[in-house]
This record gives sequence, structure tokens and C-alpha cells, in this order.
Amino acid sequence: MGSRILSSQSQRQSHWQSLSLARSLGRVLAGAAVSIALTLAPQGAMARQAPDDVQGVVGTIAAQQLPNEARQTLERIEAGGPFPYDKDGSRFGNYERSLPQQSRGYYREYTVKNSNSRNRGAKRIVCGGDQRAANDCYYTEDHYNSFKRITK
Repeated sequence: MGSRILSSQSQRQSHWQSLSLARSLGRVLAGAAVSIALTLAPQGAMARQAPDDVQGVVGTIAAQQLPNEARQTLERIEAGGPFPYDKDGSRFGNYERSLPQQSRGYYREYTVKNSNSRNRGAKRIVCGGDQRAANDCYYTEDHYNSFKRITK
């Protein structure tokens, strides 16, 4: 009976060592998986707060380089209107956090008129802060999927 107890204790100890090794291996594999995912993730997949490092901001564009329709929209924003669409000047929620995080109601969106489109189209200018200052503005051609910060 003594040898059975020893064998049983030895088996238990071996079993617990195996479980401990399995847990350790699981942690290592999980860490490796996270590391690989972060390495392979598309650039900008993690939220950041610096204006040029934010997920949806892919660079800058000078106001003079904007398409004519976008320059006209920017001029309307600076003038306080009039705007061609009822939704122009409405709150932009920034729910995807594509733009730098600000307090609620900071950003407003404006349609960039497209003569080829029957609806509002995909082009927008989103501005933050004082509505007439147009100091913190971003241009998107793909309906908020990516933005370029407008510089003056």
C-alpha cells in the first residue's frame, strides 16, 4: 500500500507540474499572439491623441491645394454661411475617434458640394472650435474613413 501512495503522490506531483507547464506555455503563447497582432496591425489601428498620429488623420493638405469645391466650403465656414445643405454645421460626433479627441460638440461637419452627385456625396470638411474661425479643420473625400488636416 505504501508503494501505491508514493506512486499516487508522484503521479499527482507530475500532474500538477504538467498543469503548471501548460499554464505557463499558454501565457507565453497568448503574449506572442498579442505581440504578433500588434506588429501586423495596420498603421494607425491603435487610438492616439496627437493630431497627426490619430487613426484617421493621414497627413495634411494646404487650403490652397483643396479642390475648388472644398475651398468654397471653407470660405462659407469662415463667413458663417450660407450653406447649401440643412445638415451643414451640425455636430460631428467623432465616434470612431478618427480625429483628435475633444469635448462633445467640439466638431461640426460641412458638405463639400459635388456637382456629379444627386445627394450630399462623400466629401466633407469637419472643423472644431469656434465655428467661424475654421482653425482646426479636416478634409475627407471618403466619408470619414480618412482625414487630412487642413493647413493655412
